[in-house]
Amino acid sequence: MSGPWGSPDTPAPASAPALADAPHEAITAARVNGTDFLAAQRDNRVKTWVLILVLINLGFFLGYVIGWALEAWGSDSNRFQLAAVSGLGLLGGALLAGIGVVSAGVTLAFGDKLVLSMNGAREVTPEAEPRLHNVVEEMAIAAGLPKPKVYIMESAALNAFATGLSPQKSAIAVTRGLLDTLNREQLQGVVAHEMGHVLNLDTRYMVAVGIMVGLIALVSDVVLRSMRFGSFRSSGSSRRDSKGGGGAAIIVLVIMLVFLILAPIAAQLVRFAVSRQREYLADATSVQLTRNPVGLIGALEVLGAGNTKGPEIGNRATQHLFIVNPLKNFGEKTAALFATHPSIAERIQRLQNLGKA
Repeated sequence: MSGPWGSPDTPAPASAPALADAPHEAITAARVNGTDFLAAQRDNRVKTWVLILVLINLGFFLGYVIGWALEAWGSDSNRFQLAAVSGLGLLGGALLAGIGVVSAGVTLAFGDKLVLSMNGAREVTPEAEPRLHNVVEEMAIAAGLPKPKVYIMESAALNAFATGLSPQKSAIAVTRGLLDTLNREQLQGVVAHEMGHVLNLDTRYMVAVGIMVGLIALVSDVVLRSMRFGSFRSSGSSRRDSKGGGGAAIIVLVIMLVFLILAPIAAQLVRFAVSRQREYLADATSVQLTRNPVGLIGALEVLGAGNTKGPEIGNRATQHLFIVNPLKNFGEKTAALFATHPSIAERIQRLQNLGKA
């Protein structure tokens, strides 16, 4: 089938390396079966918004359950109705969701500088890194966006990430190892991937998601600790002694305990799912901007082989921002539900099969 990338039978350019030890199809044999990357983008946007809504609702329900439990704990257990709507629960849910939104806004305003600093990135001039600046400018023009600021991380690791509140205040950072290892075509694929994150506002989404997940975990931990050290236990015991009964209170306690334990786990799973969907979307956007999937496929092959041996950068707070997970203990063998990134093999397969019927 012909298309803007040529026939599927046309071999990849000779500049793309064939890695013998890569766990997937060699880059020289890479084929793209179609050009429907726009459909891939639409599909991933829908999935991402669904997952974000799930996370927001999870935060609301955590606040509701805590408020509902507090109301039950302070009521006469003989007259408390488990199925009744809790006014204190609604207030707790709205409060937790509101705190999440405000916290995300504050973090978005200052988070880009913090992320760059945490990863040791320094801004570089066009005179110091002309090839990198040139590629970033090319991809910015292709995306119709202002040129992001350009940063280098002085590490031999092979990686890159994008950050910024908006396309007008964005930055792209790459490691020295990536810049020295990839050829121009592969570097274009990586930079276009990061430009895709800027274009699709992924940096904004992921900060908001991270704040909500952290807030859910924090609230759950605080309440569980207060229960463990007697705050709930003593108040509940005195209430039962003075008013009698306690069956409804025990049910409330069990429900709250289960939710407090499961909510942070569920929130993390949603965070990882959102991260994986954004990586697929950025891959599709990279193809849209470059009109050349071979560059990104080749770069992923190199990154997949090189990052199993090179140095480790980043941390658990920023691991989801990179083009591939920078932590070695979150490699391809990580369980799919707990992975921040799709496997490189899966990403390459999707790139090869964009538009395939």
